[in-house]
Amino acid sequence: MLVVHDPRTLAHAVPPGFPERPERVSRLVQALAVDPRFELREGRGASSDEAALAAVETVHDAGYVERFRRAVARGDGLLDSADNPLSAGTFDAALAAARATLVALEHVLAHGAAAFAAVRPPGHHAERAQAMGFCYFNHAAVAAERALSAAGCERVAIVDVDVHHGNGTQHLFEARADVLYASAHQYPFYPGTGAAGERGRGAGAGLTVNVPLAAGGGDDEWLAALDGTILPAVERFAPELLVVSAGFDAWRGDPVGGMRVSEAGFAAMGRRLGELAERRCGGRRLLLLEGGYDVAALPRLVRALSTGREAEAAAAG
Repeated sequence: MLVVHDPRTLAHAVPPGFPERPERVSRLVQALAVDPRFELREGRGASSDEAALAAVETVHDAGYVERFRRAVARGDGLLDSADNPLSAGTFDAALAAARATLVALEHVLAHGAAAFAAVRPPGHHAERAQAMGFCYFNHAAVAAERALSAAGCERVAIVDVDVHHGNGTQHLFEARADVLYASAHQYPFYPGTGAAGERGRGAGAGLTVNVPLAAGGGDDEWLAALDGTILPAVERFAPELLVVSAGFDAWRGDPVGGMRVSEAGFAAMGRRLGELAERRCGGRRLLLLEGGYDVAALPRLVRALSTGREAEAAAAG
């Protein structure tokens, strides 16, 4: 599987003890670089920062993007909330993450393949004109919009397995008929959205699918959410591209989440999503790193979700 990264995403410096820190990606990339199942590529490709910025502005207000840029240039410490610290490298890191996402998407669409974008800061909480929850640009939304507007896709499904609900992604697409957004998440929990009754509106009525899960749930609960609700909804929608907001903070050892999903659980989710992409999307599956704050465990969990195999099974051949 292709893994796209950009060293510039490490330039988003954060305060001591902040969960979303550069080591999440630097250690992940180091681990995947020695795994023969993954091919690493820096997120430059045919894209450019200018093209990435234009893509970002298809889902975010240009005024918000400029406000973000100016806040960094002024040396502000925060953008919109205490969860969104700023450093001199934050804007460039967020833009590099969007660019790497687009490079990964190009590969997925051109080759009918799967790719993983190892990016930070994450994206699924970012609203059209507001930063939230460690997120500045909504990479899943950028990818979906690019696939629809510039790559000829007619339907895109976004499946979000982060422990937190992706409020930004839902709100960007909830009134549209060309994107299905489906999420399993801890509830009630940050950001407070994601109730089962939130099902879209207007042309998108029924195309928002939320499965709220009580704190403490593990593999059984998450797989039941996929098997019973999310996967059947995606099957009916018949997308041409599957985007996975790949959060790993439902992991039982995560310091931020309150769930108990195991490595085997992530592998089982990965198998189901991979099989769905093969059946419905011609193999086109784009995975984007969202949350997951156990830095030591993250490479193992990414391997499990990406390949559908946990480490012991892989070692056994």
